Amino acid sequence: MTHLAHVSWDTWVVQLPLTAACVFTAMLYLRGWLALRTDASRVVQRWRAASFLLGVVLIWVAIGWPLASLHTELLTVHMVQHLLIMTVAAPLILLGAPARPFLLGLPSSLLHACIRPGVCGPAQQLARVFRRRVVCWTGATATLVGWHIPALFTLAMHSEAWRAFELTSFLTTGLLFWWPVVRSWRAAATPAGWAIVLYLFLATLPCDVLSAFLVFSERVAYPIYLSTPRHTSLSVLEDQQLAGALMWTVVTIVYLAAAAILSLRLLSRQADAEAAFARSEFAGSTLLDDDRNSAEVA
Repeated sequence: MTHLAHVSWDTWVVQLPLTAACVFTAMLYLRGWLALRTDASRVVQRWRAASFLLGVVLIWVAIGWPLASLHTELLTVHMVQHLLIMTVAAPLILLGAPARPFLLGLPSSLLHACIRPGVCGPAQQLARVFRRRVVCWTGATATLVGWHIPALFTLAMHSEAWRAFELTSFLTTGLLFWWPVVRSWRAAATPAGWAIVLYLFLATLPCDVLSAFLVFSERVAYPIYLSTPRHTSLSVLEDQQLAGALMWTVVTIVYLAAAAILSLRLLSRQADAEAAFARSEFAGSTLLDDDRNSAEVA
């Protein structure tokens, strides 16, 4: 591992576009977040800001950190990148409630251009389409499975442009996938809220199939790793098995934790609603008894 760290530092090149994009995104969010703090009714809590910034940092770590350069040598590193972007950073960014801070962080002229009816109308219609759970689930699943098809995987390894597109699709579909989940945390205890638990369970199935294939396959799924120089004693097949086990473990833990938190919130709200209904029924019956007593006295 120490030798790998030395190799990664020796071959590391600072990715200026990625670093600039992450810094710009963080500054834009912070500018809007500070502006919102002047309005107590619209303020975004500090923990949300910390969540968003942590998500941005994890994206940079996944792609720009020195060890990330080893993705061409180890499938496990590639899997770590994929998991950090889609499974960890994406929900953290959405928990930061970025819409309002981003809008207020924009320069005034650009903000007015974004909120014009001609721009807002199509944007809202597009948002309605991408808010559908079936679209979010299908997009994330297609991205996950598609980029792990050997031919597409090899294409991304050989082309910087396709590699950039791959990483961008990981982030975009990761945000799409987690959007219904994050929204449901603020929703009432309705059947739609419980459907998100099923949504998360169904999302684990493609990951389970893919990770099982990587773990139990007796042949190398991505022959490109057979022709790359290796600086570790880990064989290509062992690396593949480790990547599959990592994927299964992380996805299971994260999705299970999200489903458990959501279930507890829904159960709590359902219990509160039932308690409020019981109190109202009790109050109603008490008032009715008082009216009857008054009538008898009269």
